[in-house]
Amino acid sequence: MQDSIEISVVVPIYNEEESLPELVHQLLAAMRPTDETFELVLVNDGSTDNSADVLAELSETIPELVCVLLRKNYGQTAAMAAGFDLSRGHVIVSLDGDLQNDPADIPLMVSRLREGFDLVSGWRYQRQDPELGRKLPSRIANRLIGRVTGVRLHDYGCSLKAYKREVLSDMRLYGELHRFLPVLANIEGARITEVKVNHRSRQYGHSKYGLDRTFRVLMDLLTVWFMNRFLTRPMYVFGFGGILAIFGSLVASSYLVSLKLLGEDIGNRPLLTFALILGIAGVQLFCFGLLGELQIRTYHESQSRPIYRVRATLRGGRRDVSS
Repeated sequence: MQDSIEISVVVPIYNEEESLPELVHQLLAAMRPTDETFELVLVNDGSTDNSADVLAELSETIPELVCVLLRKNYGQTAAMAAGFDLSRGHVIVSLDGDLQNDPADIPLMVSRLREGFDLVSGWRYQRQDPELGRKLPSRIANRLIGRVTGVRLHDYGCSLKAYKREVLSDMRLYGELHRFLPVLANIEGARITEVKVNHRSRQYGHSKYGLDRTFRVLMDLLTVWFMNRFLTRPMYVFGFGGILAIFGSLVASSYLVSLKLLGEDIGNRPLLTFALILGIAGVQLFCFGLLGELQIRTYHESQSRPIYRVRATLRGGRRDVSS
């Protein structure tokens, strides 16, 4: 059955009962004229309103609609992961359920993806949100993420994205990492681009994001920075820091020993305490690096997960595309 589905549209839903009928209508209006086989995977993330009932009613009359009802509110990342896992299409498109993303942009995203890219990210170049509350923090975050990760996109926060299935199959989502899907895809060697998409003001309900989102983004940014730089070589960061600390401790200790041999009292010197702390910290960091190396090897070997990804193999002029 999976082979018969070309495109899966995945939409996480949380308290969007008012917008759901119009959302499904616009999705069908965008997808049915393309003559592509498709499915609409709407994931109800433990909504406290009547979203589940609206989805159940819509599914009775719309054969392309797949409704996934989660037991409780797990968050947007978990809802998207559930939609990705339960979808069957070769191409997967994600977008928000609040009607701010325009479903009419989906064919453009898919067309761009088929030009040879693995991930196409939407760019809300005329974003219809408050300047100080949403747009300015978003611009700062986008520049910071691009500088830290090396993946330069104008709009990381746009949920409208198109993926090849094999790219998502290589990734495991947890926490709040849905914002950093392009970075995770880049770790897997994906070819990434972005296109300008339409963005509309919210028609129903209110935004689900608060000020705590900034803190979560910063913490997740540190996580993906480490994954992007040191996922397969944690010893490079912990071990290097440990060696520097141990070397500093040895230099300070040698200096103190030379003073002691010259007859000076070093028992009350703050440098002695600093040298001891630096030495202990260095040993601990070095051990963390060793443990990290062991865990990485256990992770890859237990899952038979290679540390590389093959895009294609050429055999006598014949191109074998690999997933």
